[in-house]
Amino acid sequence: MANADAPRLFGTDGIRGTAGRYPLDRPTVRRIGAALVRVRPTGSRRFLIGRDTRESGGWIEAELAHGAAGAGAVVTSVGVVPTPAVAYLTRTGPFDAGVVISASHNPYEDNGIKVFSHQGEKFTERVERDVEAIVADASWQARSGDPGPVARADLVGGYLDHLRAILPDPSAPRTSPFRLAIDCANGATTDVAPRLFRGLGFDTVVIGNEPDGRNINLRCGSTHPEALARVVVERGCRMGVAFDGDGDRAIFVDERGRVVDGDAVLFLCARQLQRERQLKGNAIVATVMSNIGLELALRPLGISLVRCAVGDKYVMEEMIARGLSLGGEQSGHIIFSDYLFTGDGLCTALNVIRTVLVSGRSLADLASDLVTYPQVLLNVRVREKVNLQSVPAVAAAMAKVEARVEGRGRLLVRYSGTEPLLRVMIEGQDQEEIRTWAQEIVDVVKMEIG
Repeated sequence: MANADAPRLFGTDGIRGTAGRYPLDRPTVRRIGAALVRVRPTGSRRFLIGRDTRESGGWIEAELAHGAAGAGAVVTSVGVVPTPAVAYLTRTGPFDAGVVISASHNPYEDNGIKVFSHQGEKFTERVERDVEAIVADASWQARSGDPGPVARADLVGGYLDHLRAILPDPSAPRTSPFRLAIDCANGATTDVAPRLFRGLGFDTVVIGNEPDGRNINLRCGSTHPEALARVVVERGCRMGVAFDGDGDRAIFVDERGRVVDGDAVLFLCARQLQRERQLKGNAIVATVMSNIGLELALRPLGISLVRCAVGDKYVMEEMIARGLSLGGEQSGHIIFSDYLFTGDGLCTALNVIRTVLVSGRSLADLASDLVTYPQVLLNVRVREKVNLQSVPAVAAAMAKVEARVEGRGRLLVRYSGTEPLLRVMIEGQDQEEIRTWAQEIVDVVKMEIG
């Protein structure tokens, strides 16, 4: 069904753009809703929709639901909930697909559409191309008229019950709850995160929990953990966790106010799962952007690191293909496949808390076992995105640096997916040394294709 000439709508994380502009204008959103149904020519068509707190979320939900209903779907809305809640409820409930209206960590002006299959997994690229071909097909029209109200249901309790099982028995030694700081990013976790952690007995200090439609991710959340760091120190919290706007990622702050990123989370959780003989395949998946320090720290434990392209859907696909239980990104998208095949900030938080409780160590102490290497990232504008191995001078410069970092660092050279830029990233033991090496490659690129 896929048409290679159809305009691309889906990126690495669904459809995303400025709300009100193509492809998130009203007619196109309605058409997308219908296309999501038409891509399933037979069988049941029951859709579940959730969204974050952006001011555009309401009308986008209404238009998408109207398009889907007009094409024969039965649509249920769960309102403002985290993205992984929709994935979980779609998998465990009587739904054939789940749709999330969110732009994750982007500012409020943006929005997006993510789609999950009945298995709770993000749509594959093949299905995305099929949807794009249907949207581009001028032979049909979405139903017109007033979209009308969307049927609503409060289903989030089942998702929270699923999460509560992650923590050990609070009556066991060393596992009693503690003071925890939470930053909800004025987003989709605003209600459910405090409800979850307070219900588990934690003494919570909550910030970023006053959404007004425009302050989602604004100087708060996983992309801006500075305020959380101050709160953790000032209020004497044992640790803090910051979610992003749709709740599918989490970044942590230790008791000293220092940020603990996704690489550290992958390391400490992989080690704990291995000790419990729950780390399937004795391997984890991370993207090409994860620090070489993670790979080197896992090696003595006998844990392999499988790298994939940037994007949690690529992490998910690699985990499914290899039958692995843990994977994620430096940004805090972490997937625990025994619970769900998508990033889940609340699930990640509970697994980190569980590791802290079971180990009897502080988050700062656990994270200190991972030694990250200095990293340099330089961008250079190019005339065209040619195969770098076909440019002898560039290929020679890259090979020279590869030989220098072999066994004690890493070189990654890749084009930007959205701009005419080449990105040169080097990790190594000496910051100034690797900066010099990165600049050598950039200088040659400028001369040859810049």
